[in-house]
Amino acid sequence: MTGRAAVGRVLREAAVHYTDPAHPPGCLIVSAAVNCGLESAEVEEAMRALRQATKAGIGARIAEDVAAGLRPEDTDVDSMAAFYAAAIQGMSVQARDGATREQLERVADLAMLAWPEGQCPLAEASSSG
Repeated sequence: MTGRAAVGRVLREAAVHYTDPAHPPGCLIVSAAVNCGLESAEVEEAMRALRQATKAGIGARIAEDVAAGLRPEDTDVDSMAAFYAAAIQGMSVQARDGATREQLERVADLAMLAWPEGQCPLAEASSSG
């Protein structure tokens, strides 16, 4: 699975899970401990680390595409990872504010439209084969 497919899947699955009526809307990791006092600093740091790990995982998938020749070598992996992490986090907040699964699926679709086009020569050569 390409990084693009993986990120798209994560976004679509977020739309499903964030709106599942079997549990509170959104994502606890996204919304927990974002505005805490000193007494909760440890929890706040743990949640921040989990959010950063998610962003790093997205970046790793994008970097794999670069290494495989599916993305140009000058791809701004960190910025792309930050953008898609922000989309996931925003979807969580939207779900907490009452967004439906269908609305979040549309957000996921729109976020994937922002995936930069362009391939490196290796990818173009293998697709024309």
